[in-house]
Amino acid sequence: MTAQTGHGGITARAAGLVGCLRCGRVFPKERAVCTRCGARLHSRLPDSIQRVWAWWLAGLVAYVPANLYPMMITETVTETYSSTIVGGAVDLISYGDPFVGIVVLLASLAIPVGKFVAIAWVMLAIRRAREGHAHRLHQLYEAVEFIGRWSMIDVFVVAILAALVHLGQVAGIVPGLAAICFGTSVIFTMLSAISLDPRLIWDATDPLPAGGARAAAAHDPAHPMPPRAGQRTHPT
Repeated sequence: MTAQTGHGGITARAAGLVGCLRCGRVFPKERAVCTRCGARLHSRLPDSIQRVWAWWLAGLVAYVPANLYPMMITETVTETYSSTIVGGAVDLISYGDPFVGIVVLLASLAIPVGKFVAIAWVMLAIRRAREGHAHRLHQLYEAVEFIGRWSMIDVFVVAILAALVHLGQVAGIVPGLAAICFGTSVIFTMLSAISLDPRLIWDATDPLPAGGARAAAAHDPAHPMPPRAGQRTHPT
């Protein structure tokens, strides 16, 4: 008896096959290395969920000081002025550049916070094995992975200003500690997103208890799947 997905087709994992993530060639699950490109073969990336949460937590820890410490320090003859992410955006709006200020707020606040929430939402949905939401969860995951690189716009602005504004003893702009923390947070959240094996989304939301990854677990004792909520387990 063959295991099938909710769409009526047999899954590669249930059929005892594994695909190379680098070149796409398919092999029997017993093979450990791709003969075409030399990459290691994994039916599911090992420790994917643990690595996602680890990078996510590290990014969250780095994001807190990024909003508390100065992002940019402006030094003039008479004074030294430092501004945080929000303070710098408010200054841009008050000085007559509302578009740039709003872009900075979106890139530095809305997008990072949205990424943290989206990654956590996808991971919790995988853990709770909600049925019928795999496609939307996968779209959300792809959006988070794509938009991650655009969070660096605030760091780029500070870097450009620091490189251009050098007037000797008159004025100068240097990046603050928040720039390092913010850049680190963005990198960590990007690593968190790419650490997730998206196939786990479809495994957890397979509407057929005997299909997909759960049937594959019967063929692959090294990757057992936990029982669904409310499902009773029987001793073998």
